[in-house]
Amino acid sequence: MRVVLLGPYPPPHGGVQTNLTAIRAYLLERGEECAVINLHRFRSGRGEAVFHPESALEALWLLARLRADVIHLHIGGDLTPRLLGLCLVCCAMPGRKAVLTFHSGGYPSSEAGRRAAPFSLRGFVFRRFERIIAVNLEIAEMFARFGVAPERVRTIAPHALPPAQPHTEMPAPLREFFGAHSPVLLSVGLLEPEYDLPLQIEALGAIRARFPNAGLALIGAGSLEADLRRRIAEQPWAEHILLCGDVPHPGTLAAIAAADVLLRTTLYDGDSVSVREALHLGTPVVATDNGMRPAGVRLISASNAAALCRAVADAVQAPRTRPAAKRDTGQENIEAVYKLYRELTR
Repeated sequence: MRVVLLGPYPPPHGGVQTNLTAIRAYLLERGEECAVINLHRFRSGRGEAVFHPESALEALWLLARLRADVIHLHIGGDLTPRLLGLCLVCCAMPGRKAVLTFHSGGYPSSEAGRRAAPFSLRGFVFRRFERIIAVNLEIAEMFARFGVAPERVRTIAPHALPPAQPHTEMPAPLREFFGAHSPVLLSVGLLEPEYDLPLQIEALGAIRARFPNAGLALIGAGSLEADLRRRIAEQPWAEHILLCGDVPHPGTLAAIAAADVLLRTTLYDGDSVSVREALHLGTPVVATDNGMRPAGVRLISASNAAALCRAVADAVQAPRTRPAAKRDTGQENIEAVYKLYRELTR
């Protein structure tokens, strides 16, 4: 079986990238062929059959040239006209089955998502796919409003978790920062507006009033990096915030395991992989309530600094529970994607 995956390829290591690379690793382990066409503006990731097109025309050329039984497109964030056009191209490739995974948890509640209707261009495009993978029920219900037949939509969560405690060490700057601060608050995600990172930066001052040695580490890369660096420099507690940039996934897992609290403050969000990883590793999580957080997360309302400070204090002072010896790793989610491919190529 030959599969071509289209979507963002790490680095940086966001949730969509993690899902895409987990699918690719699963395929390669089973002797299947898998190529990747990276659609992200970051193009430093390397690997056999990993392509970084410099233009839309080059991406289309690769799509036409690469042999494939299945074309699997991953979309996160907004559904732009350009992406909608790419959807149509994927579905029009002869002799290939087109699959879409829609990762954007906030899209169904957006104005565009609420306008979902079968007699629309988006509805027409979505109905061209052989299968659509929705990462949660809200997204699956949105595709029903677009008129996609129920048998073509599968709800498969995107996470696949590490089977045990990570053995990789953190990079030296992170390790030194963790050694100099306690508690350490950690944020893992792209440096983009939807993650409301200024809230965490500003709240650290109030948190340090209660926990004087507290520090905040931000793992990720994105369009707001320069702005966040300026914002951090303006704070009296700037030396206690570490903007790490992108960190390879094993090192990120080591940081999550060592952190006192994982923060996930968002304006909109789906089923976060980093939240699942933290719970799996026994790290307390404070996250904005998006209506789909897993059990065990301390929930706060959006952009609420006071609630964030209270939840962090509760998490730091509560006894830390050890992760269960046997825990669902989410690997069955990747297996479900593989079975879907097999179903289409029988």
